[in-house]
Amino acid sequence: MNTTPDLSKFSLIFPNEETQTAHYRGENRPAIDMFTLEELGLTEVFVLKNSNLDEYFTTDPSVIEHRTAVFGDMLACPEIAETLNRLIPILTDIMELRRLEADTGETESYLESITEIELYISSLSTLHRGLSPIREKLQSEAFRTLVDRITELVESDYYAELNAKLSELTARVRDIRSVTIGVNLDAQLRPSSAGVLSINPEPFRSGDVLEKILRLNFKDDEYTCIANLVPFGKKQSENQKTALALAFNSAINDVYRQSLRSWKKIVQSYVLENTDFLLGLVPEIEFLVKGTALLRTLSEKELPLCTPKIVKDDNVFCAKGLYNPCVALKVDDEIVPNDVVFNQTDGAMIYVLTGPNRGGKSVITCAIGLSQALMQLGLFLPAEHAEISIADGIFTHFPTGADDTIDKGRLGEECARLRDIFEEVTERSLVLLDESLSSTGSFEASYIAAEVLAGLSRIGCRTLFSTHLHELASKIDEINARTAPDGGKAIDTLVAGIEEGKRSFKIIRTKPDGKSYARDIAEKYGISYENIVKNLHA
Repeated sequence: MNTTPDLSKFSLIFPNEETQTAHYRGENRPAIDMFTLEELGLTEVFVLKNSNLDEYFTTDPSVIEHRTAVFGDMLACPEIAETLNRLIPILTDIMELRRLEADTGETESYLESITEIELYISSLSTLHRGLSPIREKLQSEAFRTLVDRITELVESDYYAELNAKLSELTARVRDIRSVTIGVNLDAQLRPSSAGVLSINPEPFRSGDVLEKILRLNFKDDEYTCIANLVPFGKKQSENQKTALALAFNSAINDVYRQSLRSWKKIVQSYVLENTDFLLGLVPEIEFLVKGTALLRTLSEKELPLCTPKIVKDDNVFCAKGLYNPCVALKVDDEIVPNDVVFNQTDGAMIYVLTGPNRGGKSVITCAIGLSQALMQLGLFLPAEHAEISIADGIFTHFPTGADDTIDKGRLGEECARLRDIFEEVTERSLVLLDESLSSTGSFEASYIAAEVLAGLSRIGCRTLFSTHLHELASKIDEINARTAPDGGKAIDTLVAGIEEGKRSFKIIRTKPDGKSYARDIAEKYGISYENIVKNLHA
């Protein structure tokens, strides 16, 4: 008799049991929550029903590399996602059947037992038919292992025995066409008790009582009734219909109870031990299918995707040709990519990004956060090339609009959120600030922002501060001089560019020119001196 491997701890998204166990113990989990993902826009394009996306983030390089290989197979072989999509409804039906059995407490339903085994066999055959033909194309250890194990199960003696037993027992059900019931009556001719006389291979037919008596053929035509058949449920309440249906099912169970007992042994010795692991894969399958769909859509738009190089011994974020995938999915216009460098060698760890309104500041800010998040989910990144260090958390501080608290006021609420970030952030974190402190005047905002930047400099984490406070950029040298003696990391400036009076959406590492932005705004609203004079003479 063949032996089958232990599949109880099998996972598609973890390389081994140790990494899986550590993850669900809360180890190697970065501080990336659903609120942050919502601010970045990822929850709009990566939606899960069976779990929350923040459950899948990791700081373990081996897990990231394992998943990248899995997503690589899924992109290269569309048959995988097609197979998994066919598998999900089958597994969902199994879980629903389990739930119904748990609710009713019924454990010896003949028909439900057969249905459950049919579903399990269907799940195995679906995987086997879909994945076995592409076995040699697969590169990831996860899918190669899954295919090998499914093949071993399908080709085992157990599987053959299961199919044979299933065919035998389902044939009995398929052969049932009618049930003969004996009913005892009391003195008032009311039913007092009833029992099943036989389960028949032919259906009963309506008959005419006078004709049957005249022909005297009772014995030769046992399936023709002496009166017309009455449709099931006619003139019956729902409770009566349910009671009658339960009686029939109970009769079938009584007749086949002995077969059912032996059947249950097969269920427990084979199905529960060897195929139950598939139910645990449902959330993982959804995660992989939805993630692949996101990547495939970007690829179909001819946008670049790259496998990130994980930088383990440094604290960097270097991306060439970076773009925002959420924006790319929404627009048909040409996407403008940018190069972004956070490091201490030829860049800075902290940047202040200024530029005109709608010039791409928020887009690139989110693009950086999305790339970090996608990497730590194990997906490919929206860039031509990327070398990134793992972050222990992503912290965002974006405008909150109407959600500001009344008791603190908007400025107080913004400062409270900034304080919360400082309570968690470390040198290995990524901090993204977009139009922070916009609720107060430029003088107060610039002062508080300078304090925040100085604090982030001392911590040394990768930070992008996108802001309309152009005067803040002029204070960068002063802030660097203040923090450098204490080991503060360098702060530099980026500018969302304007070329020939138009927004280029290119992010340039340079000193800002506040006048150009003011001129851009004045021209946009037609209140430059030239426009005013022109309108006067119109």
